[in-house]
Amino acid sequence: MINNTKVREILEGKTVLITGGTGYLGQALTAEILKYDPKSVRIFSRDEVKHHKFQEKFAYNSKIRNFIGDIRDYQRLLKAVRQADVVIHAAALKRLDLLEYNVDEAVKTNILGTLNVVNACLANNVEKAILVSTDKACSPVNTYGACKFVSERIFSESNFSKGDIRTVFTTVRYGNVLESTGSVIPFFSEKIKNGEEIPLTDPRMTRFIISPQQAVGLIFDAMLYGIGGEVFVPKLPSFRIIDLIEILKEKLGKNNGTKTIGLRPGEKIHELMINYAEIPRTYDFRDLYVISSCIEKYQHGSEAEYVKHGKLLNESEMKEYSSEDMVVSKNEATEIFKRFNLLRDDPIRQTIY
Repeated sequence: MINNTKVREILEGKTVLITGGTGYLGQALTAEILKYDPKSVRIFSRDEVKHHKFQEKFAYNSKIRNFIGDIRDYQRLLKAVRQADVVIHAAALKRLDLLEYNVDEAVKTNILGTLNVVNACLANNVEKAILVSTDKACSPVNTYGACKFVSERIFSESNFSKGDIRTVFTTVRYGNVLESTGSVIPFFSEKIKNGEEIPLTDPRMTRFIISPQQAVGLIFDAMLYGIGGEVFVPKLPSFRIIDLIEILKEKLGKNNGTKTIGLRPGEKIHELMINYAEIPRTYDFRDLYVISSCIEKYQHGSEAEYVKHGKLLNESEMKEYSSEDMVVSKNEATEIFKRFNLLRDDPIRQTIY
């Protein structure tokens, strides 16, 4: 459990808006934010059915406000952000393969929608705004990653063109949250239980391990330590996808075969969190890496905790930060999955709080 008095200072009695808030991350965030006695948590999403299910999950909590709306609709977003103190921007179109064939829709939501969020925050003088980005934004090779790369730049640049407005814009970057909607554990588990052949895109594939609790904690760290323009990246172990398949088969007592199907459009073999160009402006700080702004005059604010108490990296120490280089053994991965309760009996139907 996250228990930080500084987080309480940021959230207690405040109004928090989460775009895309009915999703898996939004649920985890809401459950944690409610522990800090906010004034209200506003959930912004275009799907009214998910809003209804969200209300049921949280027992119609009186502090939760449900806003039906799309981040493409600036006027609706402007109303939803009114008098909010903190905005967490998690809404996005995320399916790699589908977005390769729907580029215009990806741009409208992931880029233009992010511009709308920024402008709504500026218009309402929001205190803190955090963009939830993805490893795909680092050296992007697909439409989703390219859109998120631009979104990160929008958030970073907005700190330096806002005049006297107080809003601090910062970003968190990580890969898929294990056990979230569409992630590999529930997908593989269902295939294995049904005795089906398991599709494997590439036997070399690796992925970072991040739990819902760690994802929420990273967002809270961005609230605490961000002064504007940074990208916060967690230090994580990674695993081989083939090891995960074996772990799940052993747990479920099955021996399904696998079939190599090749990479999906836009898919990477390894997750890249920090590329070679970002290393020289990245700080090693606690259990994080903090990438300072690419706009040179704003890179090294001396008041930042990560500058005062962190260490600036150089290329002799790290060339890049990739899941290929952080792989743990199958046994170590098993222990990590167990520690985060990711191998429980019914990972598909249980909730995250």
